[in-house]
Amino acid sequence: MMIFRRLFDFYINASIHVALAVAALAYITVWELHLDTSPYLFLFVFFGAITGYNFVKYSKLAGMHHRSLAHSLRNIQIFSFLSFGIVIFCIFNLPVKVLWITAIFGVFTFLYSAPFFRQKNLRSLSGFKIFVVALVWAGVTVSVPLAMTELTLTLDIALTFLQRFLFVIVLTLPFEIRDLQYDLANLQTLPQRLGVQKTKFLGIFFLVLSVSLERFKDLFNETHFLSFATVCLLAGLALMVSGKKQSGYFASFWVESIPIVWMLFSLFL
Repeated sequence: MMIFRRLFDFYINASIHVALAVAALAYITVWELHLDTSPYLFLFVFFGAITGYNFVKYSKLAGMHHRSLAHSLRNIQIFSFLSFGIVIFCIFNLPVKVLWITAIFGVFTFLYSAPFFRQKNLRSLSGFKIFVVALVWAGVTVSVPLAMTELTLTLDIALTFLQRFLFVIVLTLPFEIRDLQYDLANLQTLPQRLGVQKTKFLGIFFLVLSVSLERFKDLFNETHFLSFATVCLLAGLALMVSGKKQSGYFASFWVESIPIVWMLFSLFL
């Protein structure tokens, strides 16, 4: 039982679960827009997400305690290094356009953690954190798969990007509600500015707006609409039951499982 718990903690702490969620959303884009893609794209997105998330979470900690890292953190560092190696391998099997677009969102990821102006990074800028996360997720899971094709920007693609942006904001809100008691006041997160209840109502509004946007697409897909509406309902329920006191895995496992459930639901349909 202890071994299982350690493996599960490594699965969460090494960002494998969140990387699966990112890859799942990339798959949803490919499925919804009927894109021709390559297995290298999903490997690139999955292991790139592991590398990026672990850099954001552990770079500062590793720098401060390099000689006294905990055993688990050392394992995560080794795993992240191997993941980065797979990313490099995938780079040689993907179009240059994919790499350029990924680089743009990679810069946002780097600046999210690394200070660039008066010892501040994007995460510490007042009110920016959640929108930077949503922008990067939407970019990696919508723009990057599209870069594998010759498709030009259309209304459907723009609406898909906006839907993904709003959806990721809602998925991030349970984390912000959980961290309300720990975040510094100058971060000005949505729960800090609006309070928990108004933040939840705003999240529900974003979900309703996202589902409603589906009706404005030129190519309306009833199957996708059904799956998206169902997953938004699930995200809304998760948001409404979230609070400052959560179980250790509520946000980091259950909430981040929602994109994976969406992918599985799409495969089933």
